[in-house]
Amino acid sequence: MPRFFVAASNIGNGAALLTGSDAQHVKVLRMKLGERLIVCDGNGTDHHCRITKLGHDRVEAEILETRPCSAEPTVKCTVLSGLPKGERADYLVQKCTEAGASEIIFFISERCVSRPDGKSLAKKVTRWQRIAEEAAKQSGRGIIPRVSALDSFVEAVDIAIKADLSLFMYETGERISLRQALEAAGEIKTISIITGPEGGFEQYEADIAAATGMKLCSMGERILRCETAPVVALSAIMYATDNL
Repeated sequence: MPRFFVAASNIGNGAALLTGSDAQHVKVLRMKLGERLIVCDGNGTDHHCRITKLGHDRVEAEILETRPCSAEPTVKCTVLSGLPKGERADYLVQKCTEAGASEIIFFISERCVSRPDGKSLAKKVTRWQRIAEEAAKQSGRGIIPRVSALDSFVEAVDIAIKADLSLFMYETGERISLRQALEAAGEIKTISIITGPEGGFEQYEADIAAATGMKLCSMGERILRCETAPVVALSAIMYATDNL
């Protein structure tokens, strides 16, 4: 069933309104009066609707049933990644959205190859947000993960440590396994994951993470690409928290 995200103000009094590109999309799909679709408010609530009016730039639908989105994980997970170059960031956003991330944040760290200026980065964030929206629709999510970018590694750590459990994925040195970290945490509602760019992290960056209380974790002996690591970690978290 087609899924659309609309502003909460477009939902009320037993009806939902689709305008602009969403209305155009209904036309592209060649949907007819009486056909059903799902309208989501972006806050985890699905409205199962039936089309009652079709216009050039607006579509009205009667709400038949409202219920929480069953695809939303019970744990909120924020993915923070060292900014990768090229299309790797696109892949990361798409797959982490599908896997259940609640927020995706890129940051600049010591070994980042990609260092776009402010204007260029703003354009990238806009594109990544569109990718997240399309992935959320495709995967049946009840929210669209927010995508943003930070100027520094320290800012990323400051955000990460606010979660109930904050995990720092590191490829060397003294670490615990991701499984050990999750089992020791017990029941938690929020998790953050920090992963590195193509070249990984400098030792001092790992030291900063450890000093703030983040858990330095290993994901095994295999070497994962920077766009793969957060997807693997996120999938493991979804499994460990009964969301997979």
